[in-house]
Amino acid sequence: MTILHISAVKNWGGGENHIENLCFELQKSNPEINNIILCVENGLFHQRLQSTNLNFETSPLSFNLDIRFSFKIISLCKKYNVDIIHIHDPSAIALTIIADKFRKLPPFIFSKKTSFPIKKKKLTLYKYNYSKIKRYLCVSEETKRITQEAIIDKNKLTTIYHGTNISNKKTDTPFLLREKFEIDKSKKIIGIIGNHIRAKNFETLVEMVDIIVNKEKIQDFIFIQIGNFTDRTPALIQSVKDLKLESNLHFLGYMANASNFIPQFDALLITSQSEGIPQVIFESFYHKKPVVSTNVGGIPEIIEDGVNGLLASKHNPDELAKKLIYLFENENLIPDFVTLSNKLQLENYTTSKMAQKTLIEYQNVLNGN
Repeated sequence: MTILHISAVKNWGGGENHIENLCFELQKSNPEINNIILCVENGLFHQRLQSTNLNFETSPLSFNLDIRFSFKIISLCKKYNVDIIHIHDPSAIALTIIADKFRKLPPFIFSKKTSFPIKKKKLTLYKYNYSKIKRYLCVSEETKRITQEAIIDKNKLTTIYHGTNISNKKTDTPFLLREKFEIDKSKKIIGIIGNHIRAKNFETLVEMVDIIVNKEKIQDFIFIQIGNFTDRTPALIQSVKDLKLESNLHFLGYMANASNFIPQFDALLITSQSEGIPQVIFESFYHKKPVVSTNVGGIPEIIEDGVNGLLASKHNPDELAKKLIYLFENENLIPDFVTLSNKLQLENYTTSKMAQKTLIEYQNVLNGN
């Protein structure tokens, strides 16, 4: 079986991490499966793949519907005699459909990794309901629920949780956070990992830190955010300066292997307004770090408020602040939270389990099921 994985994303994020984990796991457990990754030339994913032993190809993508990318898909299907095309992001759907118009391609599988609703526009609905798409692999039950509202054949949808790779965990980092920022041992490091995109809603993060530091006058927390800067970053940095929070909230930007910093956190914070399930939560489960998060997307499927973490409403910095303060005013809760989360992760949310469930869907598609 030969699978062509297609990513039309220029950055590095949870979606690209999923592709990497899936290919590594199948390479280890099912070496008879040939996985080829097509990514954007000179993008962060391309740079990342160069340091792996995974089989990958690249194509330029100067604009969303760059036809060169579609022609590359055609050539790779012919070169490798591809059995299934696994599409990993919405931009890649359109590019693959264009390729299919020029040459009859093998069946498609699409991974839906976010809980964004599919817009009810004619062309968008055509794209997502394209006949060659034989499966929609949803990252959570909530993602599946939202996605099926726009999909005609709902039998094609299934949920496969991603999880984390427990065989390759590393903690090497270019520096220690406490040393770099001269953080006293009495203070808690609250880590936030994610790119500066709308879904992550780091505006709420800034508002929350403002409440804790300037309104509640609490100086016990240092917030460290890791992730790619975007056009949203200047406004975030300016807000931090205006609120005089420069010593309380630090934006590190992109860091390779950002999850390696998790063992240095005292807690993970998620402020998102939309999610599938962030990969970083599974990583925190593994490292036994408590999670305080908004209750969006599939997050409530893996975190029960007050049982193995704390949840707050989206767009509610006051509630998030109260949850974080509550966690460290009741630190006796943390051992139970992290023990249960770690148990759930090891039993249900590993990349090995994800890969085997994905393989079953590949086989079902090839068998016409």
